[in-house]
Amino acid sequence: MTIQVYVVDDSAVVRQTVMHLLQGDPEISLMGSAPNPLIAGPVIRKQRPDVLLLDIEMPGMDGLTFLRQIMAEQPIPTVICSTLTERGSAVALEALAAGAVAVVGKPRLGLKQFLEESRRELVQTLKSAARSHPRGAATPRKPVPSVRPPAASTLVGIHALAVNKPVVIGSSTGGTQALEQIMTSLPADSPGIAVVQHMPEKFTAMYAQRLNGLCAVEVREAKDGDRLERGVVLIAPGGRHLQLRKAGGQYFARVIEGPPVNRHKPSVDVLFKSAAECAGKDLLAIILTGMGDDGARGMKQLHDGGARTIAQDEASCVVFGMPKEAIKLGAVDDIFPLDRMAQSITQFDARG
Repeated sequence: MTIQVYVVDDSAVVRQTVMHLLQGDPEISLMGSAPNPLIAGPVIRKQRPDVLLLDIEMPGMDGLTFLRQIMAEQPIPTVICSTLTERGSAVALEALAAGAVAVVGKPRLGLKQFLEESRRELVQTLKSAARSHPRGAATPRKPVPSVRPPAASTLVGIHALAVNKPVVIGSSTGGTQALEQIMTSLPADSPGIAVVQHMPEKFTAMYAQRLNGLCAVEVREAKDGDRLERGVVLIAPGGRHLQLRKAGGQYFARVIEGPPVNRHKPSVDVLFKSAAECAGKDLLAIILTGMGDDGARGMKQLHDGGARTIAQDEASCVVFGMPKEAIKLGAVDDIFPLDRMAQSITQFDARG
């Protein structure tokens, strides 16, 4: 049975181009399209598509309002197609928080050419979404106070930096919600955390900013040379790889260019393998929901080097791909539901 995709976008170019792109793949087809949610709503409620490709900024009813309605009624795997602008990125992140499983960025100019050149990625994203188990928005969190308590490194000085054991996390489809649940449950003095979340360029800075407003820990997009210290979470920037390096007993971020690894940039494997080389057993690695196998080999290297390794369980994953592949390689010490991850981080840190 082919995957049925329904497109809601006010751009006729997008609707026509997507129809053309899907024609060449026997596993996927276009069920239909509409220029706005007011037309699309009655259609998809009568015949549910396997995947919804949804624009955000549309007249009549915006895509975010429509998505929230869908997720409240009967969740449909939804891929957001959003412009690569500051506003487009911010609203797309709201859509991910509301239950969308992925975001495909699109430029304002050269749209048809961009979609044609990105055909493989778009089709793969739609196929991945069809196999996902979307969830509605989590319970809203109150923003943290603008003035946070001092981090542990401030309180106990150089000793805290010397004993800081880093945490590395990799995630993809469904990961934005999963990471939010973990990060908002962590205390301000948590160990330093480096994260690779598969996300388009220009979205990661906004995502880090959003998390920073919700969490007790400080969350920011990683810059080359940033120190991974207690109370800090560094998010890999979209379009570049993130590595860890160690110098003088402390850990630092390396943000580098390079080709995609496992079709991803940033790649979880790049982060995990660098962590295995510099941190060894003094590290916790967590692999979360996501399609594909990015991070599985890096986690195996970490596991074989004595690091503590945890995978998210199938029941709490939007897509049980990356954790499943790591488990198959024998790279995982424990398999936990998402709501155990924050506790696992604090327990690991408490071991000293």
